[in-house]
Amino acid sequence: MVSVSRPRRWRRLFVILAGLVALLGLAIGGCVRLVYVNAVVSTVGRAEFGTELAIPPLAPSTVRPDGTREFELEMRTGVTEFRPGQATETWGFNGNYLGPTLRARRGEQVAVTVRNQLPEASTVHWHGMHLPAVMDGGPHQMVQVGAAWTPRWTIDQPAATLWYHPHPHGETEKHVRRGLAGMFLLDDEVSEKLPLPSTYGVDDLPVIVQDVKFRRGELDMSHAMFRDVGFLGDQTMVNGTLTPYHEVGDELVRLRLLNASTARVYTFGFGDERQFSLIATDGGLLEGPLALDRLQLSPGERAEIVVRVRPGERTMLRSNKLDAGLNFWTQRFAGGDDTFDILELRAADTLRPSPELPAALARPSTPDGSDSVQERRFDINMAGINGKPMAMDRIDLAVTRGTAETWIVHNNDGMPHNFHVHDVQFRVLGRNDGPPPAELTGPKDTVFIPPNSTVRLAMRFAGPADPDTPYMYHCHLLWHEDQGMMGQFVVVEAGGSVGEPPRHGH
Repeated sequence: MVSVSRPRRWRRLFVILAGLVALLGLAIGGCVRLVYVNAVVSTVGRAEFGTELAIPPLAPSTVRPDGTREFELEMRTGVTEFRPGQATETWGFNGNYLGPTLRARRGEQVAVTVRNQLPEASTVHWHGMHLPAVMDGGPHQMVQVGAAWTPRWTIDQPAATLWYHPHPHGETEKHVRRGLAGMFLLDDEVSEKLPLPSTYGVDDLPVIVQDVKFRRGELDMSHAMFRDVGFLGDQTMVNGTLTPYHEVGDELVRLRLLNASTARVYTFGFGDERQFSLIATDGGLLEGPLALDRLQLSPGERAEIVVRVRPGERTMLRSNKLDAGLNFWTQRFAGGDDTFDILELRAADTLRPSPELPAALARPSTPDGSDSVQERRFDINMAGINGKPMAMDRIDLAVTRGTAETWIVHNNDGMPHNFHVHDVQFRVLGRNDGPPPAELTGPKDTVFIPPNSTVRLAMRFAGPADPDTPYMYHCHLLWHEDQGMMGQFVVVEAGGSVGEPPRHGH
């Protein structure tokens, strides 16, 4: 008998192992390809929009003898039937899901009593509001279980569509996804005199857009494979309503768009490609209406648009594919290829006439950069901001009360981010090497920044000074914020220095 030599045995073993490795590689490649192909989501044309749009109620308020307008909000657990007969555990303000719309006027002093009936501590942040740092509702103003908090401040900014939501450090995405959010509308003399659609819930609609996913009737909070932007759902709802429609009785309807999703970027438009007029961004009215057929909003951003409808027609508010220069991998797994039907507008057979939009709306309210006393640079990525993850006991910078600065924010990551600054509204001076697009020329507090992009932002810090209590700046893709893409700044008097931030058990 002739034995097989050892070298031949090793060669045979090598061939077998090489074959197994090749098969494993093919299997892994096939799985990745399958995940890539199945990652795209579209609801366009796939559902009947037969549920009437819920309109969040206007929050009741009382006016004290000293003129203070007081609201009450209670964070509570609840059960919501997004689909008939299917109960889902949710959180909300004064109800099971989302919260009422607060409304106040410039010059008013407001007080909001916030009570926490949740099973864990949380906060309420007034997103876009100019107010003292101790009233801001960031992670330093935690409301413990069973406790109450009553911030008070004077409304001192132009009319705008703002919102409120939780801001607990490391838990913000989870708390917002469970349903804690609501609008806060501001009015002023300028907005009240303009002939704009203004009847709340009729021709002036809150449109709180969220993406969701359900698993056995419950809200699915999980992050799918390769979704490093955070949670992305497979359907959308407006004001907590799945497949919503709204009956329109006027020629012009104003949509106050709020991207209340935690990671998804929407490119709003209409199914028939009709034009609409952008009249306001995060911090208030533009100088004049801007005609568009697409509008991109990242998490936390708001916009007010006015659209004209014709008698008897139906038109669909839609989110189209994202055009932000993402590579093919990021485009797919950051949701850029996803498309959604969001809200159907159904025009009555006879419409009330609406006045034409005025050519002029409001004067600019943000600085133009000419009086900036300092430039600061912020490099943002998943490692943090300027290489540092968020630390509650570290104040990153101090700004001088009453001065303007220019902040240069660069996304040097391979994924999309955005940038939100508390307390201020800023002007986008430029994007990359050129001017900003027209839709970014209004007052902003949150701006989208694609990979390898840079924005220049001019802002003024009007106070009040408080060296010990910081405001936040952070990515508003909330999982990124929770992972540490956040920093802290304080406002100080001229010549002042950083104090000691509050100490917390967490």
